[in-house]
Amino acid sequence: MGRAVFAGCAWPGTPLAVRREGRGVTCGGRCAAGEGLGRGGRFQQSCRTSDAVVVGAGGHIGAVRGTGAGVGVPGGAGASWGPGWWWSASTGRHVVHGSAAMRTQLMLLDRESAVTGLAGRPARFVWRDETDGRVHSWVPQVFARYADGTGLFADCPSGPASGGARAQRAGVVLEAACARVGWAYRRLEPPPAVVAGNLRWLAGYRHPRYRRTPGLQAAVAEAFAVPRPLFEGAASVGDPLQVLPAIYHALWSGQLVTGLDEPLHGGSLVGVPAGGGPGRGSEAGIDMLGGE
Repeated sequence: MGRAVFAGCAWPGTPLAVRREGRGVTCGGRCAAGEGLGRGGRFQQSCRTSDAVVVGAGGHIGAVRGTGAGVGVPGGAGASWGPGWWWSASTGRHVVHGSAAMRTQLMLLDRESAVTGLAGRPARFVWRDETDGRVHSWVPQVFARYADGTGLFADCPSGPASGGARAQRAGVVLEAACARVGWAYRRLEPPPAVVAGNLRWLAGYRHPRYRRTPGLQAAVAEAFAVPRPLFEGAASVGDPLQVLPAIYHALWSGQLVTGLDEPLHGGSLVGVPAGGGPGRGSEAGIDMLGGE
């Protein structure tokens, strides 16, 4: 690997051009979150990106800055994938996605308490292969900013072999480049189908409006201070039609926990997380996936 860069900006030396591809276009400039169509009816992302780190040869950090660049999500009539938008409870903004697998990983990251920012296809890595001198590029599907200042670039394959050899080679380059600045790159494995289905249901109640009133939140927490069946606890608080949305929101945010490795139902045991505090995020993920 000669040099790894973001958004087509080489360091040091002359910037490398990012060519316009038939499957999408780059989106330059800083713009409000929205959606639009590129030329030829292709879906084009409009985005507000996070900071980007330019990594030079030998791992030297050339710059830390907001590039204001994004990369369009491919799509169009007859396409086998379906671009769309995920409303993030972590940021209060929409994040673009290009597939069901990518949407699922955005959902999982959005649930992590340490995540403070999310972006879809926010930057392009460009590097020169020292063996043949050819320039290569790769656009990771997801970026997550964490509260401690670190970041995660990730791809969201639907299976271990997705993307083929090119994706595997790009993963090696991206992992090395990110590690040199204290960040990370990963290929995120899809969660089990039942876990994903349960989280999709709870994600429908992720918006803060489902917290209801502070009094109801306190009553829900008290009702499940000792683990009990979901519907039984809801009925003990009040009208289930009013109470259940608050419970589902608490399960999403980690204020309540339940096993997600079985389909969620009225008899599912619900309780407060260990320690009694909010458990949303990776720390709570182990308990939520079966109490390992």
